Amino acid sequence: MMTEQYVEDAVALLRQLIAVPSVSRDEKGAADVMQRAMQDYGFKPFREGNNLWIKSEDWDDGRPTLLLNAHIDTVKPVATWVRDPFTPVIEGDRLYGLGSNDCGGGLVSLLQVFRMLADPSRKDRQPPTSNLQPSFNFIYLASCEEEVSGAGGIRSVLPLLPEIDVAIVGEPTGMQPAIAERGLMVIDGVARGKSGHAARNEGVNAIYAALDDLVFIRDYRFEKVSPLLGPTKMQCTVVNSGTQHNVVPDECRFIIDVRTNEHYTNEEVFAFLQGRMKSSLQARSFHLHSSSIPADHPLVRRCVAMGMQPFGSPTLSDQALMRFPSFKLGPGESSRSHSADEFICVSEIRNAIETYIRLLS
Repeated sequence: MMTEQYVEDAVALLRQLIAVPSVSRDEKGAADVMQRAMQDYGFKPFREGNNLWIKSEDWDDGRPTLLLNAHIDTVKPVATWVRDPFTPVIEGDRLYGLGSNDCGGGLVSLLQVFRMLADPSRKDRQPPTSNLQPSFNFIYLASCEEEVSGAGGIRSVLPLLPEIDVAIVGEPTGMQPAIAERGLMVIDGVARGKSGHAARNEGVNAIYAALDDLVFIRDYRFEKVSPLLGPTKMQCTVVNSGTQHNVVPDECRFIIDVRTNEHYTNEEVFAFLQGRMKSSLQARSFHLHSSSIPADHPLVRRCVAMGMQPFGSPTLSDQALMRFPSFKLGPGESSRSHSADEFICVSEIRNAIETYIRLLS
């Protein structure tokens, strides 16, 4: 097949996926669609829950292994959608539908690239793929629960895969390489006081007990600044306290959103905050670390040679769970993600397939 046929196959598959609701932790329908597509293409996919993957048919243990990854789940549609989010509609160059941009475009594009590169000897290949000599073993992974960093997603699959040397994550980046991304840590804080009657000024006000900590969160600046991601940032995003106007509150609960750069681990930041704050703190998890790939990695150098511009991404992805070099590179724009009337351009899918092939062949 020529490239255009792969583009048509990618768009047709994406339309099927849009029509099947696949909100995080409810992706079985989308996983079934992906499994049928892989089988129709002649592959025998592995499946773990709602995660699916396929491996190069000409696997060679002497070659490094490249993971091509994108996720099948979506967020819930926001209330301001004008269109039906589950009805795929093409208008001009745009394909509208929930998950089309985040990250259906990357999902279907990378699958077509796997078809083209994973086994060039297959009889259904025609130029320009028949003369490609792959320098990698390829694994294509369609993972679930990305939007909620769920335990049933890529975390459950990575231990089942062969050793991976590098990964490309098909999140929407405008086909520019995001070679670093911020980590995430959510911390629950509790300041405690003593209840009493407000009229008699009794007790210890837990809101006041929390004030110094909240001001510290607002004003503190971490010293190490990343050239790609900027400084590590933290904000208090939720505060809850009190039961009624005439009772001095004995508890103030708050949430801190921490976005780390590559210079700090989540564990380091948490230990630092514990040592500086009076409130009781509890991190919900530590596993969503900042991630990056060296700027001199051969694939990054190849991206630059092709005219792409590496950058640092403020948004989190499954890349945070990968303990090997990885970067995000995919069609679409991050600004469209999680928005009403989400869309991907057919031309973006075509460009993505062609760009991936140039990069990897």
